[in-house]
Amino acid sequence: MTTQPNLHRLRSFINELAILLDQHPDEPVVLARGAELLQQLVSHDDWLPNEFAQPDPQRYQQYLLHVDSRQRFSVVSFVWGPGQQTPVHDHRVWGLIGMLRGAEVSRGFVRNADGLRADGPVIRLEPGQVEAVSPRIGDIHQVRNAFTDRTSISIHVYGANIGAVRRAVYLEDGSEKAFISGYSNSFLPNLWDLSKEDVAQAK
Repeated sequence: MTTQPNLHRLRSFINELAILLDQHPDEPVVLARGAELLQQLVSHDDWLPNEFAQPDPQRYQQYLLHVDSRQRFSVVSFVWGPGQQTPVHDHRVWGLIGMLRGAEVSRGFVRNADGLRADGPVIRLEPGQVEAVSPRIGDIHQVRNAFTDRTSISIHVYGANIGAVRRAVYLEDGSEKAFISGYSNSFLPNLWDLSKEDVAQAK
């Protein structure tokens, strides 16, 4: 018998983040308190539906899990196949990255007159750890799966409907190429059918 994912964790995270944005919309507070909420979510690996945890052999997958009704934030599962990585890119909104499964490595960059320059330490995220990005604190980075022999999954939360945001990837000379990422899935997890959870709890 397949165990139902514990979607209550994701629903609670979405609800608490929406309350946070209602009460404290300023970015420093959102990043600090939002990181605590995301850390609680990714400290458990029993809630992500299997459909949104599937790697692709060609490229990493960006599965949309939820978009706020006012598009104030979105929640995405990033699924990294072995050895997969992003180009150097930006986000243009605040973001929180929480590691759920496996590990990932990121390196920050800055642009100057000579092009791109690596900035700061290489950061390795392990399960339960959270990192923040934004134009205010550093928004350009490159990310890769820390493993060449297994899948890794991170949960990303952004201060917009990130799949619709016009962003950029960067070349070594600092020039940028615009892109809109979209999403890898054509349907969302059903967070609101509580009947299956009620049945499970009754057994």
